[in-house]
Amino acid sequence: MFKKLKFAVIGAGHGGQGIAGYLAYKGYEVNLYNRSIEKIKKIKQRGTIELVGSIVGFGRLNLVTNSIEQAIKNVDVIMVVLPASAHKFIAKHIAPFVTPEQYIVLNPGRTGGALEFKSIIARHNPLKEVCIVEAQTMLFACRALEQGKVKIFSKKEEVKVAALPAIRNNEFINMIHEVFPEFMPATSVLETSFNNVGALLHPIPTILNCGRIENTKGNFKYYIEGVTPSVAKIIEQVDYERMLVAKALGVKTMSLKEWLAYTYNAYGNTLCEALKNTKGYWGIMAPTNLDTRYIYEDVPQSLVPIWDMAMHLGIQTPTIDSIIHLASILHNADYYKSGRKVIDMGLEGLSVEEIRRFVINGQVSDSRGVVA
Repeated sequence: MFKKLKFAVIGAGHGGQGIAGYLAYKGYEVNLYNRSIEKIKKIKQRGTIELVGSIVGFGRLNLVTNSIEQAIKNVDVIMVVLPASAHKFIAKHIAPFVTPEQYIVLNPGRTGGALEFKSIIARHNPLKEVCIVEAQTMLFACRALEQGKVKIFSKKEEVKVAALPAIRNNEFINMIHEVFPEFMPATSVLETSFNNVGALLHPIPTILNCGRIENTKGNFKYYIEGVTPSVAKIIEQVDYERMLVAKALGVKTMSLKEWLAYTYNAYGNTLCEALKNTKGYWGIMAPTNLDTRYIYEDVPQSLVPIWDMAMHLGIQTPTIDSIIHLASILHNADYYKSGRKVIDMGLEGLSVEEIRRFVINGQVSDSRGVVA
């Protein structure tokens, strides 16, 4: 008999409320977790999330809680919908309670998210073989208008996902297909990580529009007005460096312009034109200030791991380096130091071939035998 899946959604920000509301709207049992009870107080009182925009309806939640143990108890799928900077905290606190039968899905993982998450769980609970799934990007472009009310701007036609290890891809896709038919298997988490377009679309326009953001408090269309031909030049150079690192790892990638066409059916002779033709981006405004996850998440968790992997492979990425450096100045932080590194992903000292074996089957083989 077919079993209806039960979900926990970890995180009650824009994306977390969007995913939780959508799943509940579709009739699935959903537990919503947030570390701060204040940020989910109204949702807990109402017990529902309202969806407006391209999807309209209500979703009634099964449980709203700040207990991670209660949130994930007896669920099948744990949807982590948080800034990647919170992955370390969640992995550490989820480790004692997660079971080998559950799937943890990072929405998204940014760059190296699943690898870092698995490494942390292995350190805190080495006896549990947990399947981590990494989504390349968020399914929705959405914004929470208030607690319990989310505007869905658009839903992507396809989102690549990969299990770690990749030998469990088909198992996960077959289980989740009825819920998320948009989820399509990638070769491995290297493909989802290095096709992370948030690394391009989030920090670069924000940093290059820093004066405009400060002067207008973000009162301009982020993608439509914020990406001019000059800004696009720098995005495309970072895109080139990203694909260079991916190629060295044997990872299939597509350019940002190709991705917009593939994901949103948005085309143009230039990157600027393609972005202006991406209907899902039309209503999205710029951040209201520079204290935004477009920098504090996407630089350390998206660009730094690409830069560090490039260093590991002996590849130069001068434009990526420049963006990380500028972000560090703007935030008075050392993102090179605090960002996600090869060592955090459990890949230190591994050759390209060993890295590829690890993401496929979870093991590293060499002439001396097999090392888990």
